[in-house]
Amino acid sequence: MSDTENNVEPSPTSGDTAHPRHPRSGRRGAIAALLILLVASVLVSTISIASVALTRSNSSKSASTITVTGSGTAKGTPDTVNFQIGVSTVAQSAVGALSENSARVARLIASLRSRGVAKSDMQTSDLSIYANYDNKGNITGFTASNNLNVTMHTIKNAGSAIDTAARAAGNGVQLNGLSFSISNDSSLLRKARVAAMKNAYLEASQIATAGGSRIGGIIRITDQENVSSPPVIFKTLAPTASGVATTPLEAGSQSVNVQVTVVYSLR
Repeated sequence: MSDTENNVEPSPTSGDTAHPRHPRSGRRGAIAALLILLVASVLVSTISIASVALTRSNSSKSASTITVTGSGTAKGTPDTVNFQIGVSTVAQSAVGALSENSARVARLIASLRSRGVAKSDMQTSDLSIYANYDNKGNITGFTASNNLNVTMHTIKNAGSAIDTAARAAGNGVQLNGLSFSISNDSSLLRKARVAAMKNAYLEASQIATAGGSRIGGIIRITDQENVSSPPVIFKTLAPTASGVATTPLEAGSQSVNVQVTVVYSLR
């Protein structure tokens, strides 16, 4: 056998059809997988950073605030008087008590009208009839009662109006619930609110300065008003020119109080 025949390589058999794996192909697949992992890691980190940044941004928007309460007062003179006046009558029968009491109430109303009280300023507030009993439970008679709520817009005439009504009604007259008011207190409320806001700003400024801050804008205001009724003063009865004593009334002054709760921002 010659040397040429010895150097001939054997051809592959028909069963060996698969191609051999190249080392470069495996290396490229590993690099691609590594790149995908790196990109996914970067995306997750970016989302986490964005989430943290968004949280910090939202928390920084919550401004510091201070809440204070200011009060203001304005005084005025009442121009309206309200009172309840009525008549009570006792009789042997319920019908008799009601009939006599009604006649006395009619005289009372007429006397008030003669003193300038408008019909629209009088309103029946109570009408009752009840039996009276002795210690043994026996009926001794009946009592009829009728009361009116009266409003007068001229206080200086109220005393004489009450006197006239009392004389017209007789001994059974009843007077209760006298009070004074200001018919239009809008100007007093305006003054009281201005004073309350100034007081609130002063308190907030002092507190903020002590804490090393300054007052910013107003965030919220809550308003509450309160009207205090003055005490009723009855002077000693003095005789008029006709010799009949008149009941004098002193309206005094009335306070309108306002409280405001203000929320300021701090800067």
